[in-house]
Amino acid sequence: MRNLENKIIHRKDLSMVVHQLRSASKTIVTTNGAFDMFHYGHLKTLVFARRKGDALIVGINSDASIKKYKSEKRPVISEFERSSIVAAMECVDYVSIFNEETPEEFLEIIKPDFHVKGSEYKNNIIEKTVVEQNNGKIIFMDRDNEDVSTSGIIQKLLSLYG
Repeated sequence: MRNLENKIIHRKDLSMVVHQLRSASKTIVTTNGAFDMFHYGHLKTLVFARRKGDALIVGINSDASIKKYKSEKRPVISEFERSSIVAAMECVDYVSIFNEETPEEFLEIIKPDFHVKGSEYKNNIIEKTVVEQNNGKIIFMDRDNEDVSTSGIIQKLLSLYG
């Protein structure tokens, strides 16, 4: 297994990695998110996504982008720690941090064969256009009526501990 430093790649190196994977005829799968306070729902998504292809590249929102679309109080865990945790997962091949609020630029570079999202995004998937324009397919993971989210965990902690 590659060490974490080799799995976390900068935006400028993303094209080279994608080129290497495509040259080896690998099917590329992507997923993205904040991955703040890593939980069981995150793990299930990553494992599910990896099973859809030969290589999984995970886009992680930077600290600045999370502050813009979630709250000034988020993320709880820094981008360095979040990307390291995700990269440590055996099912993840690469991790790349993106600064935009949405992952379209990240996806435009990769042009994944498949992009995985949780079923809760079926009616509001901003990635759809860029993935499909590049001949990719969106795959939704059924959440089995799970109510696991970082926001939910934070609310539970606040109610328990104030």
